Amino acid sequence: MLLVRNLSQIATPAGRGPVRGAAMRSLTIHDRGVLVIDGDRFMYAGAESAVPPEIRAKIDCDFDGRGATAIPGFVDSHTHIPFAGFRESEFNRRLQGETYAQIAESGGGINATVFATRRATQQELVEHILTRTRTMARYGTTTAEAKSGYGLDLASELKQLRAVREAGAQSPVRLVATCLAAHEFPPESRGSDAARQGYVSTILSEILPAVAADKLAVFCDAFVERGVFTRGQGEAVLRGGTALGMMPRLHADELTDTDGASLAASLGAASADHLMFISDRGIAALAASDTVANLLPATSFFLMADRYAPARRLIDRGAIVSLSSDCNPGSSMTESMQTVVQLATLQMKLTVEESLTAATLNGAYSLRMANEIGSIEAGKRADFILLDAPNYLHLVYHFGVNLVAAVFRDGRQVA
Repeated sequence: MLLVRNLSQIATPAGRGPVRGAAMRSLTIHDRGVLVIDGDRFMYAGAESAVPPEIRAKIDCDFDGRGATAIPGFVDSHTHIPFAGFRESEFNRRLQGETYAQIAESGGGINATVFATRRATQQELVEHILTRTRTMARYGTTTAEAKSGYGLDLASELKQLRAVREAGAQSPVRLVATCLAAHEFPPESRGSDAARQGYVSTILSEILPAVAADKLAVFCDAFVERGVFTRGQGEAVLRGGTALGMMPRLHADELTDTDGASLAASLGAASADHLMFISDRGIAALAASDTVANLLPATSFFLMADRYAPARRLIDRGAIVSLSSDCNPGSSMTESMQTVVQLATLQMKLTVEESLTAATLNGAYSLRMANEIGSIEAGKRADFILLDAPNYLHLVYHFGVNLVAAVFRDGRQVA
């Protein structure tokens, strides 16, 4: 057994399910505590003097925390990391006044990444994923969701998801795959309503069955938005994925109010993501459901938008709120969940405690893994971060630097 000693503080949410409302501000705090790890699991967290004798007798190695603060590993439950190519020129165009929509209309946007990803080999995508997950780990992420959606045809969607599976065997970050074939209409299917509906039929009859047959994804996702997939099309895709054993997630109410949050709740989706334009009806629907409101403040920040998701209203109404990076080449080019936590606190007015809970335990619940990860508790997987800080408040207070001194996943140091 491993003893992690000489810690300034251990700070963690608690439980094996989601945390709502005022409870998001409640952390379990152990000042000058220790961790005991048996293999890949936490055995104990608390005062060193209170370690049970039967556990103490089995400790055979230790790790000096050097005054660090231990928090759970971040769970980044919305990313698009299996992509090729960058879009820094588009970013520069936005800095000069063009909108995201104008850039997409000129051939940029998602389809620019589709062209690059289709050209890439599976091995090239594996290397890209590993590069990104190594950066994620350095900034404290131990579990991440990874979406396809830059292939938009059968061969390329399968290539992306196979790259996620192959990279997952080597990655310092645990990867959970999502099929997002309904991310955008491919260039060859944008000519008419009939062509668009034809692509929806391809997703249902070809892509999703092939993904399910090879067990390449846990979740199925769709982008319901004006100019992309209609509510009816998104619902058809998610019901099709559900019938094949994939749990639904939904890009909802990102650019306009499409009542996507209510749709996600009605389908029992694991999450409704983005939500910058969510309505009161959508907030009420999420609050009454187990569908997580997965918020992505780095996207608003990177797009220089004035609007962020109404995090305070969601929490105060009782919705389950999580935080994610939305790491992608067009609208949120960051792997840092530390940045996400800082933006959630400084821009969306969450408390530090709420942000930490949203980025760990509630993120784990979004992936339906809260029984295993997301908090520092006996029996859970030993995923944790050591911050070079005297307490968890420095996670936001000391911004603009990487506070991570060490990262452990399944009881092993990975960064």
